[in-house]
Amino acid sequence: MTTHSRRFTRRMFGAVVGLALITAACGSDDASNGAADTTSASTATSAPAETTVESGSAPSDAVEMRVVSLSPTHTEIMFAIGAGDQLVAIDEFSDYPAEAQQLPNDLSAFDNNVEAIAAYEPDLVLIGGDFNGLGSQLDELGIAWWDGPAALTLDDTYRQIAELGAATGHSAEADTLVAEMQSDIDAIVAATPTPPEALSFFHELDDTLFSVDSTTFIGELYSLLGLRNIADTAEGDSGGYPQLSAEFIVSADPDLIFLADTKCCGQSLETVAARPGWADLTAVQTGNVINLDDDVASRWGPRVVEFVQSVSDAVSNAAG
Repeated sequence: MTTHSRRFTRRMFGAVVGLALITAACGSDDASNGAADTTSASTATSAPAETTVESGSAPSDAVEMRVVSLSPTHTEIMFAIGAGDQLVAIDEFSDYPAEAQQLPNDLSAFDNNVEAIAAYEPDLVLIGGDFNGLGSQLDELGIAWWDGPAALTLDDTYRQIAELGAATGHSAEADTLVAEMQSDIDAIVAATPTPPEALSFFHELDDTLFSVDSTTFIGELYSLLGLRNIADTAEGDSGGYPQLSAEFIVSADPDLIFLADTKCCGQSLETVAARPGWADLTAVQTGNVINLDDDVASRWGPRVVEFVQSVSDAVSNAAG
């Protein structure tokens, strides 16, 4: 566990949940309010998140475009579609693939240091949600920017990949990647056993017991594999990210526990079993506490396939 990775999880998680709660609180507002649609990371709605190049002008030869990425997910997508060599700088948390670690990474999506961004002379800046009004500051400098907020559905992921491909001159590669992801996920789902009774699960975002319900992007992926989410019965309007009590989880007695906080918070089967009352949970007794990669479980790019495979493997193991 590193302080670096823990800080990212806390800050990004806080931003995502904060936006979700704001959107939920404003749920009675006019649904045509575009600001909520384009910046909300996760909401209890099926409306797709918009992702468009917002401002400025880019070179006519897109493959020569100088790109700055302030989103780990979009950095991964850029490399996956063959556009990694167009990146000139990335944010401090873009650490995958390994090639990304060779790029300058002194930028942050959480502060509006537009001068630091402009110093790299980008033709296009990629952001994963305009949290702090960065877009308007880039507008003032005439720098084009593309906003791909956290996906609400798999279709959002596929659309963002296609849009990044079109924006950077890699449409064919993006289309191929989307087709491969769709095919791989379909194959994983088809190969996953279906127990007579749906297995229940708890997805742990961090060690304060925040979770996800089935209205979220991650929740949708679990639903594809026929699992029953204990967080769906949590009381209150949490914008898709309820904070569960230990008593609630113990009472629900999930068949599986998925830990998306192994890096940030050092959680494992051993730490879960040591919690008061948790040692007797079905998931703990059967060894079905699954360590996820925090990054894979929190990003909505190409490695979504890895996440689905991890969950499928866990279902297969639990189903016997």
